[in-house]
Amino acid sequence: MCGIVGYHGTETASPLLATGLQNLEYRGYDSAGIALVDSDLTVYKRSGEVESLLEVLPESSTQQRGIGHTRWSTHGPPTDENAHPHTDEDGRVAVVHNGIIENYEALRAELSDHTFTSDTDTEVVPHLIEEELESGATPREAVEAAVARLEGTFALVIAIAGVEELFAIRQDSPLVIGHGETGTFLGSDVTAFLEHTREVTYLDDGELAVISGAGVELYRDGESVEVTTEQLTWEADAAEKGGYEHYMRKEIHEQPRALRQTLSGRYDLDSGTVDVEIDLPREYLRSIEEIQIVACGTSNYAGRYAAELFESLADVRTTVEIASEYEFSGGRDPWRTLVVAVTQSGETADTLSAIRKAIRAGARTLAVTNTLGSTVTREVDDSVFIRAGPEIGVAATKTFASQVATLALLAVYVGRERGALSSNRARSVLQSLRSLPGAVQQVLDREDAVHEVATAYADSEAFFFIGRKYGRPVALEGALKLKEISYDHAEGFAAGELKHGPLALVTAETPVLAVLTDGSAATETLNNVKEVQARSAPVIGAVSGDVGESYLDVTWEVPDIGMFEPLVTNVYWQLFAYHVADEKGRSIDKPRNLAKSVTVE
Repeated sequence: MCGIVGYHGTETASPLLATGLQNLEYRGYDSAGIALVDSDLTVYKRSGEVESLLEVLPESSTQQRGIGHTRWSTHGPPTDENAHPHTDEDGRVAVVHNGIIENYEALRAELSDHTFTSDTDTEVVPHLIEEELESGATPREAVEAAVARLEGTFALVIAIAGVEELFAIRQDSPLVIGHGETGTFLGSDVTAFLEHTREVTYLDDGELAVISGAGVELYRDGESVEVTTEQLTWEADAAEKGGYEHYMRKEIHEQPRALRQTLSGRYDLDSGTVDVEIDLPREYLRSIEEIQIVACGTSNYAGRYAAELFESLADVRTTVEIASEYEFSGGRDPWRTLVVAVTQSGETADTLSAIRKAIRAGARTLAVTNTLGSTVTREVDDSVFIRAGPEIGVAATKTFASQVATLALLAVYVGRERGALSSNRARSVLQSLRSLPGAVQQVLDREDAVHEVATAYADSEAFFFIGRKYGRPVALEGALKLKEISYDHAEGFAAGELKHGPLALVTAETPVLAVLTDGSAATETLNNVKEVQARSAPVIGAVSGDVGESYLDVTWEVPDIGMFEPLVTNVYWQLFAYHVADEKGRSIDKPRNLAKSVTVE
């Protein structure tokens, strides 16, 4: 992994590929490279950022097709030799790859008469293709035969010197084709080419795309299949910074609009009903005994917030599983279990693995995702889209809010269908949801005050976030944001757990950030605030109502909107994390060792 671009058309390929790689920088990477192809193949690659690659690219070139890649290291350190594209011995075949070839060591052993120049798993692929070509196979046959020998996950794009076509194939790793006026584009993400076209084809697992000057042909198991296209609704400027220094800050400020998009047209306040465009029969919803939410990272914390909502509003037991740990077990009845995958990209490998286990067990599945046409949407029974628009910063911000809002709508829908939620209570919940965008905007309007506090505490030894009920997942998410982008030690706790161990870590140099709002058992949490204050720890509280501000060193007001006040609090935590990281000069949009879409297990 992590980013793939490709182009075949009538324009010079090099600048288009370079721009595509720059568009994908947000995904996280440690080296980059480009292969330009016509009758010959020329490869340029460097460790470090795309800027380093630009220094070695020719000022002018004539090639009108090529492939490129930004690599996030999985096999071997970030060096020039390990950067993609990788080639065969003769320098005729170039390959870029996202994913992991699990049997690469066995394949290397079979290719013992070949000379390898990198530590990567990817390099076996061009050598396999080379062998097939030397045995007399056509380029397409050579690609198909080589891929048939691979085990693992992959999105591959292949260029061959003297061959007019580019080849692309995927297995459990995203790959999308863009149909432009001047040619055909390839990307691991539509942001690679969004400024050129919004007409796209998402490759399915096992599909081979052959891209030529005439367009795109698709094959599965050697047989031609129909090319279908979709029209993206995202505008190109949605994936640009729009005057902000960092994508993360831009996306924090986009949350009111993202929430309005999430909620728009999906509820009727008068009747207290919700329409999220899914086909879950009432009889089925009334029969289920459990909802299982599977997710990773920020999406997992959104799921934890939602679990409280489902149990409260829909009267159904709800569990949240870390996707990488998931097994469909414990004597559960698959006919009475709804498994919900929460994934921003729809391509998260651990979440896809979990949902496939649920499918094999016979459970009904549903995805909550931001990405139309993603792998998860093609595998589950139903999908609900969060409609947050593109999120470029590696640290998720606006998608967390939109995931929780979408799951809240789903909880109201399920509660109403199960007969567990009255119309009056549903209207109250929906009124709170409707107030969310405005409440978030009020917090954003106080950013200067957050900036001042973040500057004052940026050099602290560690940070602790605490909360109860809906505030607990927000505490976990707040700590995750801070550690992701500032590289400081930060932990989130259920507030009551402080006295069962973590209190030993509290000092005057460890600020405690507390959720003290409606929906977070503020009175009980205030007792924990008193405990840390007695150990001289400074306390920053996000507060609604009168909960004892005299115990707080810093008070940030949260608008009174009910059970979603902790979600509004999270915007304070995001701004705090951003400004602490900025004060330290961190790489906010591309934090070290992290990637936006984690497509390996």
